[in-house]
Amino acid sequence: MSKVGVDVPQSGAKPPFTFRTTVAIALLAVNILVAAMYHHVINP
Repeated sequence: MSKVGVDVPQSGAKPPFTFRTTVAIALLAVNILVAAMYHHVINP
């Protein structure tokens, strides 16, 4: 019986979290903008 992960080649590269982080920050920015509009901090 082989060990887990031995037969899979390990590249050592980090997973690309930049896209996920960009989307999360964009959603947070839109959420804060909508909250500010709702509480009449910003009146468009």
